[in-house]
Amino acid sequence: MTTTQPDTVTASQASAATAIAARFEVTTLPVADVDRAKAFYARLGWRLDIDFKPGPDTRAVQFTPPGSQASIQFGEGTGYSGGPLQGLFLVVDDIAAARDDLVGRGVEVSEIWHIEPGTGRVPGLDPQRRSYFSRATFADPDANTWTLQEITERLPGRVEKHDSGALAQLLFETARRHGQFEAVAPPHDWWDWYGAYMDARQHGSLPEEAAKIAGRYMADVKHVVVAPD
Repeated sequence: MTTTQPDTVTASQASAATAIAARFEVTTLPVADVDRAKAFYARLGWRLDIDFKPGPDTRAVQFTPPGSQASIQFGEGTGYSGGPLQGLFLVVDDIAAARDDLVGRGVEVSEIWHIEPGTGRVPGLDPQRRSYFSRATFADPDANTWTLQEITERLPGRVEKHDSGALAQLLFETARRHGQFEAVAPPHDWWDWYGAYMDARQHGSLPEEAAKIAGRYMADVKHVVVAPD
């Protein structure tokens, strides 16, 4: 009698094919002093998305690292508690340059080290600059610890296959919004407005906000100014 083992590769492929798209959005950090944490992440050069205080005992602050699609949040009255988070990864193209940038901003960063298979953690950059191997760490004032990791080439299967349908939908939305701008604007190159609008949408702006950003870009950079009503 023989038994057939489940084909885990096929099963995972089928699961991936049917899974609903879900994008990791935010991590909540435990902090003791919101203003101190806000000052720290602002010093890193991260984008401040919100500092929202809907009530006297509630506050939410959100930052996004440059180039990241995911963000961090912290605040007061959120009901979130716990010890400092560990193993928060920041992926960079050049870890030496990234470390130098952080040090220049007054952040205490560990020396660079790398993983050597069979040996473990070894001081210094990976001699071959292999992707995933070189790392460095730093922590915020609340001991939430970040790991810089140099990745220049992704492992097979780790590169996202982009949904052309989602891109088509964004292009359709952009064309419709641009039509409203074009109706009142002087002659201009449509691709300039498209680029500014799509960039804003892909960085989290709502359609109305993205249209305003694109309009400001056209006025400030391309000198295409819509006359006031």
